[in-house]
Amino acid sequence: GWSRTTTGQVPCLLSWHSGRIVCFICPSTGGCRLVEWNSLPQSGLRLARRMSSLFQFLLGLVLLVAGAETLVRGASKLAAAAGVSPLVVGLTIVAFGTSSPELAVSVQSSWRGQGDLALGNVVGSNIFNVLFILGVSALVTPLVVARQVIRQEVPVMILASVLLFVIAMDGRIGRLDSAVLAALLLAYTVFLIVQSRAHARMDTDDETSVRRVSGWDRHWTIQVALILGGLCLLVLGSDMLVNAAIDFARAFGVSELVIGLTVVAAGTSMPEVATSVMASLRGHRDIAVGNVIGSNVFNILGVLGMSGLVAPGFLVVAPSALAFDLPVMVAVALLCLPIFFTGSVITRGEGVLFLVCYVAYTVFLILAAQESPLLSIYRTLLIWVLMPATFAVLLAVTARAVRGSKGSGAA
Repeated sequence: GWSRTTTGQVPCLLSWHSGRIVCFICPSTGGCRLVEWNSLPQSGLRLARRMSSLFQFLLGLVLLVAGAETLVRGASKLAAAAGVSPLVVGLTIVAFGTSSPELAVSVQSSWRGQGDLALGNVVGSNIFNVLFILGVSALVTPLVVARQVIRQEVPVMILASVLLFVIAMDGRIGRLDSAVLAALLLAYTVFLIVQSRAHARMDTDDETSVRRVSGWDRHWTIQVALILGGLCLLVLGSDMLVNAAIDFARAFGVSELVIGLTVVAAGTSMPEVATSVMASLRGHRDIAVGNVIGSNVFNILGVLGMSGLVAPGFLVVAPSALAFDLPVMVAVALLCLPIFFTGSVITRGEGVLFLVCYVAYTVFLILAAQESPLLSIYRTLLIWVLMPATFAVLLAVTARAVRGSKGSGAA
């Protein structure tokens, strides 16, 4: 498609031509000609670059979401046919599959030496998953939290977040650290499979219903083809997304860490958004929560583990990430404890609280990136207004749950 712009005083139509951006110029005197984007005046050159980055970014997002959907569909059908319980499929295949964009983007970034983007993508995605996705899903309908998620998966997510913060305290994530993270993910997955087999008799009916699901993709060859096709789309989409994100960072003077914490983190979390919101709409509210928790565990142990292993040297942890973003990620994980444990339901009010916290965090990142004079005032408001208000809400929720449990016990 063509889009109209101007190059100086001459109207110009921008389009793609043989993999390049070209400008079709038609002066009023006649004699239309095709001009390559790198020969345009400076203003037209900047516009062409931004249009190219925007197009590349949007196309990368589309490929990432399509690749994740294809991968999850093929992997979940293959796992179900192999007799793995639906619970393990949800906590591993679905959660890991929807985190595959984060894996593709972070590994690509690490391979190219863009360690800030890799770390920022993981940390930003984990914050986005809890505050934004659970917030939006809870607004759709209150989320019921499964007992196993409360007793096992949330503590695992918190421990993984704390472990990452401890590993990053020396300002780097080396290959040994990455190998430990990857090994822990393998142990966690094996534990879930063993645990599933221990409860196999209880889940027999569920497993049978999964195996009997029919469809055009019921044969294992189609399922394997979906997995491979999804991986190809993820690799291609992540390459486009990383390139566009770096261009945005350079064009607007924003650090790659901030771009990774916001734009790329939100973009690669779109599969989690779609999965959790759709699960809420269809009444599978435990899947919405389990998908987010499982994805966060995979992001820390799997994505950063693989990213550190393929990095040319080691992943450098920026001082700003160590001083602010990593502690925020740990705090967000801890925030799940009182909300998840009180009543086993995330209410709409608690969903609003999650969204408010995410908006406040994003505004802080933007002000810090622009070195705004309002940053000190905003930081003061966060410390003395938002944080006390959040703790007050959590205390009220906890007190209400305690009173409710005592009342039900007395009855």
